[in-house]
Parts: sequence; structure tokens; C-alpha cells
Amino acid sequence: MTTGPGRTRAARSVPPGPPRRATFGLLRKLFTDRLALMTTSAVYGDVVRIAIGPKSLYLVNHPDHAKHVLADNSANYHKGIGLQEARRALGDGLLTSDGETWRAQRKTIQPVFQHKRIAQQSTVVASEVDGLVGRLGARHRDGPVEILHEMTGLTLGVLGKTLLDAELGGFDSLGHSFEGVQDQAMFEAVTLGMVPGWLPLPKQLRFRESRDDLRQVADELVTRRSADPIEGGDDVLSRLITSAAQDPDPAAGRRRVRDELITLLLAGHETTASTLGWAFHLIDEHPEVAGRLHDEATEVLGDRLPVYEDLHRLTYTASVVEEVMRLYPPVWLLPRVAQADDEIAGFHIPAGSDVVVVPYTLHRHRDFWDDPEGFDPERFAASAAVRPRYAYIPFGAGPRFCVGNSLGMMEAVFVLAQVSRELRLTKVPGCPVVPEAMLSLRVRGGLPMNIHKY
Repeated sequence: MTTGPGRTRAARSVPPGPPRRATFGLLRKLFTDRLALMTTSAVYGDVVRIAIGPKSLYLVNHPDHAKHVLADNSANYHKGIGLQEARRALGDGLLTSDGETWRAQRKTIQPVFQHKRIAQQSTVVASEVDGLVGRLGARHRDGPVEILHEMTGLTLGVLGKTLLDAELGGFDSLGHSFEGVQDQAMFEAVTLGMVPGWLPLPKQLRFRESRDDLRQVADELVTRRSADPIEGGDDVLSRLITSAAQDPDPAAGRRRVRDELITLLLAGHETTASTLGWAFHLIDEHPEVAGRLHDEATEVLGDRLPVYEDLHRLTYTASVVEEVMRLYPPVWLLPRVAQADDEIAGFHIPAGSDVVVVPYTLHRHRDFWDDPEGFDPERFAASAAVRPRYAYIPFGAGPRFCVGNSLGMMEAVFVLAQVSRELRLTKVPGCPVVPEAMLSLRVRGGLPMNIHKY
């Protein structure tokens, strides 16, 4: 049995947690408000056992414990609840796979995210964002604009041109299809897999339609590139096709390319789009932040488009993005399954247990964050207090640290800088902004906003 730092092999104590009589309330929160479930459970301590019917979740909510699960003993913790269910649509892509399969996939894709290549893509990102600013500005007299829809279109466009060297503008159904996949994955997770997948329920029917659409998009991208290959192409699509061609089982190679493309399309756009949605919500709530963003963008950029080197000059803008991801981390839950018995902080974690690291609660831990519920970008300024490395993990941590973190951060900073220089976005009165904890943490029902020109 593996053990946590400084603990003995004999520990068998059970972590504290909500009492059994709270089961009904926990089930209700699991269905309706998963953030509240995690937040209220975290008050029991930094390691908590949440018993829900026949299943127990082990919540770890301390930087040291997150480090143990995600890094120090990561080999013992494979992908867990939610991601297991998403495998029906995503297959064995980088998001859902484990072991040698995951390592081989990571090795294939990693070079596309190297610093030098990402820096070279900065002009593409800036140009795409410039197009967004132009479209939003042209609609400033037309009434509210659905900002999440605009952010989804932008992030898909950026993903296509930077990572796939492909145009995704013709695949308008992608956002709808990913919603269908997420809805079903979370439904299966919260029902503990007890609802048969063959039942013709509305969610099931929508899921199957969504899955088929995503597969068709992936196959179409491969067909196009195979018919018109890019000589010496170093993008993800070219690398995946080259890797699959070396597979002794052609069918397996095609499946692997499809799984990886679908995963990349989801993970590569959804998290950044969600972060930007939360950013515009919070900026509108804090006019002083909006003013500082406008002033910094005007001073640093003037009337030109940003370049990669501007990331080191747009310091306040970067702090805003970091603070947004602290309060609303796009990946709000990091689920794992213990492969063997373990021990964390003296508590026994049985093999087969569902263990969850929850950035949403960890980022609000009062031992590591002053005014944890407040929005304060200054906490990420260069002069800010030093905190434990694993107190802030918006991109995950350990071997499975998000491979696209640099591209996502650059895209978010460029969007806030370029939009804030030209426009002011304000929420529509009477339209509540409510978080929805799915595979990513998104705004429920959309985010209509009015556009104002400076």
C-alpha cells in the first residue's frame, strides 16, 4: 500500500464528512448544484468522505493533498467520474485515456504546443480577435449579443487555424454537439450509471446525434487533409495522420485519430470560451477593472495588434485572467480513481475509490486566500504574497498538466486587451448569471450583453 508523506501504513481511519442522514440532500445537490455539494462538504476538512447512496467520493482540498494525488502518486490515480462517462463520445482521447495509451498520445501532440511554435501563432490569434472586435463593434446598436456564442465561435476559429491548420467555420453544429455530449456524460455520472444507455430518453437520443455529428466532423477533417496534405506539416492533424499511418491496425489508427480530434475540439475551445464568459461578467461587475484594462491596452498597444512579446507588458490583463480562473476555474473538478489503497493526511483511501480534487473549492480555501470570494486581480501582481504551488491549479497539475495552457492564456489575454481597448460590454438587466458545473464550469443558459464603443 502506498502512503502519504510522513504517514504510516497502518492508518485505517475514515475521513469526516456529511452524515448518512444527509444523503437525500446530497443527491439533490449532485443533480442540481454540484458546486454547492463540494463547497458545503469542504467545511468538514481538507480530506472529506461524501457518501452518496452506494458510492463514496473522497474530496481532497489542500495543496499538499492535491500534489499527492495529481503529481507525487499520480500513477495510482486514473481518470475518474465524469470523464469515464465522456469516453462514450470522446473515446480514448488525451482527456480520457490513461497509461501507455495516454503517454503515446501526449508524445505525438506535445511538440505542437512548444513555446516557439505558440509564439509564432500569436499573429493568427490577434487577427482572429481583431475580427471578433470588428463584428461586436458593428453590432453595438443592435441590442444584446450572446457573448458565449461569440466566444465559442472565436475559440473554435483560433483552434482550427493554430493547432489544426484548418478552417472550422463551416462546422456550425460543433457547439451544440458538445453540449449534448456534456449533458449526457454528467447525467450518467450523477445517476451513478444506473440508467441503461440503450433507453431512448431525450438526453440519450441527443447524445447519439451529437456523437455522430462529432465523428463526422473529425472524419471530414481527416479526409480533407489526406486529400491535400501539407508538406512538412507540424500541426496536430498532420501529426495524428502520420502517426496513425504507422499503426499495424489501420482501423485502430483511424479510431485513434478520430478520438484525439474530438477531444482536442472540445478541450481546446470550451475551457477558453468559458473563461472569457466569466471574465466579461466579472469585468462588468467591477467598472474600475474595466477602466484599468482599457488604459493598459491603450498604453501598451496603441492602435496596433498585439504580438507575443506584449504578454509580458499586459501584466494587469494577465492578472485579471488569472483571477477569473481562480474564482471560476474552467476545469472545476479533477476526478480520479485510486488503483490501489492509499493514505492521505492519515486517512485510508481504499482501492477503487473516487477521489476528487476540486479547484473551485481549493481556490477559495481561506488558509491560502484573503477574501477568497472577492474579485481582486491584484492578488496575482508580481509583488503579491507567495502561496503554495498547488493552491492554484486552473490548468491541472502533475504529468497531466494541460498541454494547451500557454495558448489558452495568450488567447484570453489578447481577447481582453483587444476588446477592452475598443469596447465596453455590459450585462442585460434581469438576466441572472449562474454557474453550471458540467465537464467545464460554464454560464448556464448563455450570457447576453450590450456592446458600447469607447
